[in-house]
Amino acid sequence: MRFVFKRSYDDDIKLFKHKMRAFYYLLLLVLMLSLPLFLDSFFLGEVTYVLIFSIAGMGLMLLTGHTGQVSLGHAAFMALGAYLNVIMLEKGVPFIISLPLAGIITGIVGAIIAFPVLRLHGIYLAIATLAISVLTEDIIVIAEPFTGGVVGLVAPQIDIFGYNIDRYSTPIAFYFLVLFITLFILLIYRNLLRAPLGRAFIAMRDSEISAQAMGVNITKTKMSAFAISCAITGLAGGLLGHFAGAFNHETFNLILSIQLLLMIVIGGLGSIHGAFFGAILVGFLPQIIAMVRDVISNSFGVSSLAIPGIEVGIFAAILVVMILFEPMGIYGRWIKIRTYFELFPFYRKNMFKRQKSYLKTERMK
Repeated sequence: MRFVFKRSYDDDIKLFKHKMRAFYYLLLLVLMLSLPLFLDSFFLGEVTYVLIFSIAGMGLMLLTGHTGQVSLGHAAFMALGAYLNVIMLEKGVPFIISLPLAGIITGIVGAIIAFPVLRLHGIYLAIATLAISVLTEDIIVIAEPFTGGVVGLVAPQIDIFGYNIDRYSTPIAFYFLVLFITLFILLIYRNLLRAPLGRAFIAMRDSEISAQAMGVNITKTKMSAFAISCAITGLAGGLLGHFAGAFNHETFNLILSIQLLLMIVIGGLGSIHGAFFGAILVGFLPQIIAMVRDVISNSFGVSSLAIPGIEVGIFAAILVVMILFEPMGIYGRWIKIRTYFELFPFYRKNMFKRQKSYLKTERMK
């Protein structure tokens, strides 16, 4: 059993709760750095895909999980980041400038959109962001001189100080690039939650009325959350454009927005870990289904076993099971398992009893 004794208020905002946890994350970092030694280019590409979705998940988690604002339009901001990055690369802007600039511009656009949209609450906010995602597909087609219309754009090779990086020709270098950006975003996200702005996000999520009573500017905080969330998502979109190689309006459709939201719900709302757990599920679920299908086909002597819509069906079944039996997601289940072994034999089921999410004064908002 491990006890963490807090001697000051600074103990609540430490980067790691204790030294052993820091050691575990260090081991995980060493494992991620050594993956190219054990995986071939295909599975390394799948891990890269998971990391890109983890970045997008962190962007949406900041807005939905830590601020409480539901969005069904984040695929639009991924598209904006991808198109801006490629357009700037074609104009001769270096990648180390084009990708961050694409994220910054996406964040500014998100803040502008957030000003009228975030006056809405609940289902009305979700519908408004849904409309943004639907309109984006049409805007991409209409702006054909810049976006290529239905044909789309082809992402050029990444050039960093004369070294070319491509998903197919240099998969290891592309993996390390995405890993570095993921760690950078993760560090910013973690420190943001420790800062006053991040604490304002969480306070507003738990109760807008209480946060406002404590002096939190609700409008400003919502716009800040939306801007930062869109900026992170725009970075993920720029990387996804390079991962896909070629993309058009169908790459960033409404299904992607819904997939991002379901990803963080299954992974665990309100935790950075949930973005990674959800991305792992989304990234590796098609491969697991394909491997199981091959095993079944070989066992029964069937040439090919293809069931249309099986991936969506399994994903929906997992979501239903999580909502019914584990609302805290995969990360919530992991916390319960970890706590069980830490407190054994003193663990009790009621330790994680559900609590009401809203105050009585906010139920009619």
